[in-house]
Amino acid sequence: MFRIGNGYDVHRLVEGRKLILGGVEIPHTLGLDGHSDADALLHALCDALLGAAGLGDLGHHFPDTDDQYKGISSLVLLEKVNASLHEKGFTVVNTDATLVAQKPKLAPFIGQMRENIARTLGIDISQVNVKATTTEKLGFAGREEGLAAYAVALIESR
Repeated sequence: MFRIGNGYDVHRLVEGRKLILGGVEIPHTLGLDGHSDADALLHALCDALLGAAGLGDLGHHFPDTDDQYKGISSLVLLEKVNASLHEKGFTVVNTDATLVAQKPKLAPFIGQMRENIARTLGIDISQVNVKATTTEKLGFAGREEGLAAYAVALIESR
């Protein structure tokens, strides 16, 4: 049986934080504000995977009111989500994600993001796709107030 899920996440860009996307630290003057490392790409992907398995959402599993998740790498959260999928008898077939940001240019970092995701999920890099786009200076992402990530995931029962 195949199941599909989608995910969305958005974080504000602020001074004094690192910009981490797909587990990659990206040089930039601003970073993402959040309780964990605020990796919007991995948060959207976690939500897509959890949704596909009918397991709720990221905030339910890792609430921002719990100090054990303060500053945690979202790769660790993705690893825990993958373990939950395996416990329920699911494996990841493929994932696809889109990052929406005016700046910085993300294309040079996409290969490493894909490698990080594939390694964490225990799947081949060919099963992971990440894209980046701008909003042509429209909306909050275009004004560089924040960035967004969309993800879909296909899982199957083992």
